[in-house]
Amino acid sequence: MTLTPDLRDSILQSVPHLRAFAMSLAGNADQADDLVQEALVRGLGHIEQFQPGTNMQAWLFTILRNQFHTAYRKRRREVEDPEGGYAARLSVPPEQVGHLDVEDLKTALTKIPIEQREALLLVTAQGFSYEEAAEICRTKIGTIKSRVHRARTELAKLLSVAAPEDIEADSVFKAIASG
Repeated sequence: MTLTPDLRDSILQSVPHLRAFAMSLAGNADQADDLVQEALVRGLGHIEQFQPGTNMQAWLFTILRNQFHTAYRKRRREVEDPEGGYAARLSVPPEQVGHLDVEDLKTALTKIPIEQREALLLVTAQGFSYEEAAEICRTKIGTIKSRVHRARTELAKLLSVAAPEDIEADSVFKAIASG
């Protein structure tokens, strides 16, 4: 079906009534205008479905009403977040970066002397105290402290980390736990 002058006039005569109805539904002029525009676009896009001799205004009202309820159902499932604060709190760092960091740490751990690596892993990854690590390694506490310090310093160089103390237990543990 083509858009005849009579159909066009009927559509144009319906616009103020559609807008008033949309305002009563949406309660907001911008949303009402969007609803009317969408109803007109959909109506014109499906003009072949309009049955001549029936009420054009009622047909457009039905389209507008359906569009409103569809948008309403959609909005109910959405969280309004105009400034992005909620979305920012939900963001998660990409896993691949963490995975690559763990791989780099695992590689760097293999490049430090075994005694240093053992002391570092006991204290940071396993959570033993310096005293407990010294008992396990059958050495003095000072030796363990020195080995841990040297291991952190060497890892910091290998990983381009500014401060050796930034090499924390959770990153070492992740590297060990991932195999």
